[in-house]
Amino acid sequence: MNELNLIDMKNKTNSTITDLMKEAYAAELETVENYLANSVWLDGLGAQEVAESLAEDVTEELGHATKLAHRLKQLGVCPPGSLELARNQKTLQPPKDSTDVRSVVEGVLEAENAAIKHYQRLIAACDGKDHVTQDLAIGILANEEEHRCLFEGFLKSLAKDGVKRQ
Repeated sequence: MNELNLIDMKNKTNSTITDLMKEAYAAELETVENYLANSVWLDGLGAQEVAESLAEDVTEELGHATKLAHRLKQLGVCPPGSLELARNQKTLQPPKDSTDVRSVVEGVLEAENAAIKHYQRLIAACDGKDHVTQDLAIGILANEEEHRCLFEGFLKSLAKDGVKRQ
C-alpha cells in the first residue's frame, strides 16, 4: 500500500469511530482487571465454575483489547495509555463477601450487556465507512454475546438453587 492510499484510508475513518474504539479498548482492559480480581477472589459452593470461566475469559478480553489497539494503530491513532482510560464497571467490582457469586454473575451480565450495546453502536458508525473495523467489531460482538449466554446460564442455575446476593 502506498503512502497516498494509507492517508486516504485514515481520512475515511472519522473521529466518532476512533472514539468508540478507544472506549471499547478501555472497557475491555477494565473487564480484564475485574475478571482477574473476581476469578481469584471467589470462594464457596458454585464459585469454582464461575471463577474458572472468568479466568479463561481474561485471555479473550485481553485479545479484544489487543485487536482494537492494532486497528487503532493501523488508522494512525495511538491506543490510550492507562492515564487516559475511564473506569465505569461499578457492579463488576469484587464483592466484600468472597462467597457472593451471584453479585459477580450479575456484574458480568451488566458488563456484557454494556459491551454488546457499545459494539452495536460501533458497527453502526462504521457502516459504509470502515468495513475492516466493522468486521472486527462484529467478531467481538459475537464473543460478547457468547459470554452473556454462558453467564445467563450461571444466573439461572443460581436462581434455581435459591442463591441470593450477599
